[in-house]
Amino acid sequence: MSSDFVIQLGPCQLQLLKGDITGVAVDAIVNAANAQLAGGGGVDGAIHRAGGPDIMRELDEIRSRTGGCETGSAVVTSAGRLPARFVFHAVGPRYRDGQHGQPEQLASCYTTCLTLAAEHDVKTISFPSISTGIYGYPLEEAAEIAVKTLANWLRNHTEPVRIVKLVQFSDHDHDVYRRHAQNLRREFASGAHS
Repeated sequence: MSSDFVIQLGPCQLQLLKGDITGVAVDAIVNAANAQLAGGGGVDGAIHRAGGPDIMRELDEIRSRTGGCETGSAVVTSAGRLPARFVFHAVGPRYRDGQHGQPEQLASCYTTCLTLAAEHDVKTISFPSISTGIYGYPLEEAAEIAVKTLANWLRNHTEPVRIVKLVQFSDHDHDVYRRHAQNLRREFASGAHS
């Protein structure tokens, strides 16, 4: 599965691709988890099915120590049978109206995972579209937040993360992310984005 859109950010790349995130070989895969770390449907279910029971066993241990994970944050497990070393389980916000800190919480999911990536010497990481499924975050807004947050982080941090892959499952979602990435690349090229 190859990327069909790339933004070069110094030595780093933000790549977009369409497909199944569980088949993308990276150092860390981000999971769109729930606050209870209890597994679920969508991306969460797919990651647990593909990765096997070891991931949930580790989450059970984390949950017994901490009670779960706060919105906007993430916890780390091994990746089981996935083609990765780690899974970062990020808890995105449930969308209400965008006026109660949801944009900041969503952006925090991405920056928290990138910070964890740096701490775990992760050079490649893949992200799904966080909070746009049953949590109801409008895709247009979520895509813009994801693309801008990731690109800005990569512009300001060159080690160790070098490649960030945004993986969308559907053609529609991929088209939306691609449009926002194209807009951002144009802004960077024109110097309009600081």
